Amino acid sequence: MPRLLELLIVFLATPLWVPLLLVLAILTRCFNGSPVFFRQVRPGLHGAPFTIIKFRTMRDGPESDAERTTRFGAFLRATSLDELPELLHVLTGKMALVGPRPLLMAYLDEYTEEEHHRHDVRPGITGWAQVHGRNAITRAEKVQYDLEYVAKRSFLFDCRILLMTLFHLRGN
Repeated sequence: MPRLLELLIVFLATPLWVPLLLVLAILTRCFNGSPVFFRQVRPGLHGAPFTIIKFRTMRDGPESDAERTTRFGAFLRATSLDELPELLHVLTGKMALVGPRPLLMAYLDEYTEEEHHRHDVRPGITGWAQVHGRNAITRAEKVQYDLEYVAKRSFLFDCRILLMTLFHLRGN
């Protein structure tokens, strides 16, 4: 999707997402404590590191992720509202609306030469792997869907993925 169009979409949607961002920040603070945001370094375009920002969904502690996830955090994850702050990354150019989801930096050394091509485009808030099962698929399957996205990317393909994301449709 052309960058100018992404910016236009994000700016036009500002009256919707900015108030929601503020309300969710307050609720996150009330239910999950401080800090409100979870920050983690992830690989971006060409594998360059950037710090992704999401709403915090877990409390601190030695327990497993499942045990540390709060009820409100589980709601944020189930609705993908924990990802809303990533719209700020779209504005700064670190992310796109559609593209491969940025995985962990630790995986960079595990990619084959071909798999590194998933970083030939900006990471996205949603992507081809997300509409094919999101967390229900393996990391290897995610990477294959990401490579398929990179090979097939186009304005119409991005629009299809955005519509599938908005209406919770599964890929085929």
